Amino acid sequence: MTRQNRIRAILAEERCTQGPGRAFDAAVMVLEEPRLGRQLIECLWDEDGGVAARAADALETVAGEHPRMSQPWKEALLGLLVESRAIKLRWHLTLIVTQLKLTRPECRRVADVLAGWLDDRSSIVKTCAMQGLAELTLQDKSMKDEVLELLRELTRSGTPAMRARGRHLVKAMELGCDLTWKRIRIEARQAARMVR
Repeated sequence: MTRQNRIRAILAEERCTQGPGRAFDAAVMVLEEPRLGRQLIECLWDEDGGVAARAADALETVAGEHPRMSQPWKEALLGLLVESRAIKLRWHLTLIVTQLKLTRPECRRVADVLAGWLDDRSSIVKTCAMQGLAELTLQDKSMKDEVLELLRELTRSGTPAMRARGRHLVKAMELGCDLTWKRIRIEARQAARMVR
């Protein structure tokens, strides 16, 4: 069995589209052997929505550890961001794409997509879109005032998760603090260790 088939096989083990399956195992494989990134990326377009969602989950983990590892597939990822309809794919792609090195026009293109997702039926997609918009301001500073005002509005009118995320993002943007998802993941891991 080839490595490509092994990555897909690992991602396909959990047939329920809701479960994370072995996404973390696939991410570890790619982190240990970066050349396997192509096979992981290809799984994002898999006909099985569960495989595609777990591939996005794995890629988010990979991008969290090594953001540049996803850079060679920037155009493909930007295209998928525009066309994605699945909730899990959307939220993971938001957190992946905003870590890529983007040009100003690419930042605007991504911002337009994410702004549209603020009306998504999924609260987590909306909340991740907020996070993504905030992170885009780190690459395109000219967007900061517009995004900050939007986040303030969503903090007053959004779902409970949006209001909570909005308060954090607005405060971080106003104080110039680190607002990246990577930092939030590190804090969550540290908090989990303290609970044990």
